[in-house]
Amino acid sequence: FPPPSLSLGRSTRLMASRTIDFAKYEGLGNDFILIDDRSNSDPSLTPEESVRLCDRNFGVGGDGVIFALRPSSADSDFDVRMRIYNSDGSEPEMCGNGIRCYAQFLKDLGEEAGTFRVETLAGPIVPVMNDDGTITVDMGEPVLAGPDVPCSIAPNADLESVVEAPHSDRNGKEWKISAVSMGNPHCIVFVDDLETDVDFPVDGPALESDPAFPAKVNVEFVQVVSETHLRMKVWERGAGPTLACGTGACALTVAAIRAGKIPRSAPGTGIRVDLPGGPLFIEWRESNNKCYMSGPGTLSFKGTAVLK
Repeated sequence: FPPPSLSLGRSTRLMASRTIDFAKYEGLGNDFILIDDRSNSDPSLTPEESVRLCDRNFGVGGDGVIFALRPSSADSDFDVRMRIYNSDGSEPEMCGNGIRCYAQFLKDLGEEAGTFRVETLAGPIVPVMNDDGTITVDMGEPVLAGPDVPCSIAPNADLESVVEAPHSDRNGKEWKISAVSMGNPHCIVFVDDLETDVDFPVDGPALESDPAFPAKVNVEFVQVVSETHLRMKVWERGAGPTLACGTGACALTVAAIRAGKIPRSAPGTGIRVDLPGGPLFIEWRESNNKCYMSGPGTLSFKGTAVLK
């Protein structure tokens, strides 16, 4: 046992430390720390504190911290505002798995609405709570113009888009790249075999920080299983390898359709996208050009964390 003086000193430091209540959620293994800041206009944690909280050895552990904030304007038609700090302290525009966890978090806090209008840095996002316990999210329209993704590879398809354009990464490896934004940038690469064609720990970070994507980029490696079934691995911007990425699942579905890999799904049905953490179902609806994502958002545990 430590000497009494040492034990007392440690106890005093802990009592003096700031604490914060949190809930831990996961969307197909993409896990987040949720903070109820609905009475605040700014996150109650700094990016640096969020990094420490996301540490899986010395903190709670997570791919990011998500804050439920009041809308930026009292006159807006938003119900709530969402901000995220990744595990490296960077702030993404939006997160598809995160928004499902966020919607379930709001419901678990006592919000009775069947749908929420959420203000994000990527624009308005509208999740709908389904009777089967899943959550369907209107993810909005994909951005196809390369310069708007942003991507500096010369457009090679209609709408100034980048569709399977040849590109060499910083390691000299050749790829055919498609660029799509779902409010955040995505680099999509189709391969014959996810296990043999991709050196994931090398190729993921090489493309994430490729100069062709000035804001860095989320990287999805995709294998086409059938016309209604895709498999993917994701290297997320600011988080590295994760078990799931909702915006990435939407972006790669759009890219697969535009590259002629698969047809659009029938109205009201979705393409199955298998991620390492499980399946999502994505519909790119022709009637309004919007993407709809369906999948789970699940509470893991709640607690109070000491901020170190």
